[in-house]
Amino acid sequence: MSVSTEERSGVAGPIDSYFEITKRGSTIGREIRGGLTTFFTMAYIVVLNPLIIGTVADGTGKYLGGGDVPDTALVAAATALVAGLLSILMGVWARFPLAMAAGLGINAFLAYGIASREGMTWPEAMGFVVIEGVIITVLVMSGFRKAVFAAVPAFLKQAIAVGIGLFLAFIGLFDAGIVRTGAGTPTQFGDGGYISTWPMVVFVVGLFTAIVLMVKKVRGALLISIVVATVLAVILESVLSLGSSVENPAGWALVVPAIPDTFVSAPDFSLIGQVDLFGGFTTLPVLTALLLVFSLLITDFFDTMGTMTAVGAEAELNDENGNPPRAQEVLLVDSVGAVAGGLGSVSSNTSYIESAAGVGDGARTGLASVVTGIAFLLSTFLTPLYALVPFEAATPVLVVVGFLMVAQVAGIDWKDYRIAIPAFLTFIIMPFGYSISAGIGVGFISYVLLQVVTGGSRKVHPLMWGTAAAFVLYFAMGPIMNAIG
Repeated sequence: MSVSTEERSGVAGPIDSYFEITKRGSTIGREIRGGLTTFFTMAYIVVLNPLIIGTVADGTGKYLGGGDVPDTALVAAATALVAGLLSILMGVWARFPLAMAAGLGINAFLAYGIASREGMTWPEAMGFVVIEGVIITVLVMSGFRKAVFAAVPAFLKQAIAVGIGLFLAFIGLFDAGIVRTGAGTPTQFGDGGYISTWPMVVFVVGLFTAIVLMVKKVRGALLISIVVATVLAVILESVLSLGSSVENPAGWALVVPAIPDTFVSAPDFSLIGQVDLFGGFTTLPVLTALLLVFSLLITDFFDTMGTMTAVGAEAELNDENGNPPRAQEVLLVDSVGAVAGGLGSVSSNTSYIESAAGVGDGARTGLASVVTGIAFLLSTFLTPLYALVPFEAATPVLVVVGFLMVAQVAGIDWKDYRIAIPAFLTFIIMPFGYSISAGIGVGFISYVLLQVVTGGSRKVHPLMWGTAAAFVLYFAMGPIMNAIG
């Protein structure tokens, strides 16, 4: 991407030099815009994370914070604070356009698979997260995590990016209610095949606004589409009072875009530090506790590899082997995210694939992550303001970014089945199984298996053997856990 002389002249020297803004073909304006786009596509986590971990009682009947009733505001403030600090750290240290926040999937497993076990407490569950994060940090600092990443064949990295693109598109469509659980079918389009509600209309307007602006090469197309769709949503809500889909099937999926009475509220950060590091090992059998930590570790270990590969590919920053710049620093900050998420009592924090939305809007450097992080920190005080943006206004961007990422499918050799089949399995499992890690695992195992049966064992890197074996154990975790009670 070329940058005009006029654009370059507007880039401050020290900032440009540190973040390599001009070198990567960007400008400060694009980085700010991209950072805000990323924030608005992932700000939902500040609302959703409290609903996942803040509304589930632990094994003693207590909720996060130690109360007898949920305190979602307490969880929301801590969620935004930790996400903001880690996103800034990613931007400043790794200098890569990745934002961080509490990991979806991990938080659900933590709530329903760990904290709710008989006798377990939320501080003990968060202790497992901290331990898992420390282990990953050690693996990164030893160079092991980066070595595993480098051992993955380039075509599998491309397949991971394609799979994440499909995963993003599915998330966008499902969260907005355009694709939903069907009557007699696993899923269906709209309401019985129809666009029948105003929130659906908002999604369609946002999607086609983004598409048209992108085709016309308008700068800030994705951010503009979010703003346009949000304004339309606010107008519709003020006129029709649709409310939440919980009370009204034709209402908004999660965030009701109503104008708040106030735009500023004081956050409560008292949840930070409510951790019992080793208590879970006395509450549960030691082997059970270790297997739960291993499950958390496997998910964290591989999700970020896929995310940074996909974002780097979309930004055209990866080298010929599919490796993004400053990969070691990216992986280190991400591993620290697990520790910070546990200490903050908000679940493991990880790199967000929604960062690709900011990249799609022009971001190429860590400055965008700094902007996203600052927006998260401000959101701890401006909760009513960011809560204006409903799923239906933000998720069209994920569909568009999904399209951009799926284009990498062209780089896979479809005539060689030893390459094509693992690639195919990788990118269909991610959306259909709703898991990035599962897609990576199935792809790795099938790659190693096909190389073995076709006489290509010597082509398989030793670390790929170990990784495939780890995924076999991971996929068998359910029966193993049931067997040991």
